[in-house]
Amino acid sequence: MESKLSRNEAISQLVLASSSPRRKELVASLDLSLPVYILSTDTDESIEAHWSPEQVVEQLSLRKANAALDLLQQKQAVETSLIIGADTIVVLDGDVLGKPVDDDEAKAMLRRLQGRAHEVYTGIACVLSSSGEAQLAHRMTKVKMKPLSEEQIARYVATGEPRDKAGSYGIQGLGSTLVDEIEGCYFNVVGLPLSLLSDMLATYDIAVF
Repeated sequence: MESKLSRNEAISQLVLASSSPRRKELVASLDLSLPVYILSTDTDESIEAHWSPEQVVEQLSLRKANAALDLLQQKQAVETSLIIGADTIVVLDGDVLGKPVDDDEAKAMLRRLQGRAHEVYTGIACVLSSSGEAQLAHRMTKVKMKPLSEEQIARYVATGEPRDKAGSYGIQGLGSTLVDEIEGCYFNVVGLPLSLLSDMLATYDIAVF
């Protein structure tokens, strides 16, 4: 890994490569001295069958960050930006559960998750706009969901909350009532592990406090 000094190229802004309002709120909560811009990207989320969960979240987060880098270059942005990409998945029995394609798939996911423990992985990619240099990392949190009846699952899915959530639930919303316990970083389950992100930002001499 390069030293802090060689990485610190007068970064003038952070760019969050995400359309997630949850990630936007979490980055804003750090109250960083740099301006933070949101740049939504449409990226290919296909994965290789042999990838581990760690590879899935790190590679997809890098794909998002690089897509944002391409957009910045098209706009001929001259500021040195640090681009942050993130991706979250739920893993049960080795199967990756992403966002449901419809309410029926959301119900099917919740049937599998109810009464059992699963893992939530979030990957973070930090990419310097000036060089394209990338730093990748991830966190894993174990989550145990309480047993749910078919009626509870149907009512929760009817709220619409599961539609854009990996694993078909949002722990920061009504989904909090489905969870019995977690082991690890709560914000990792929300979609952006702040402790990990702050450590990564520190390597660019960006201090949270």
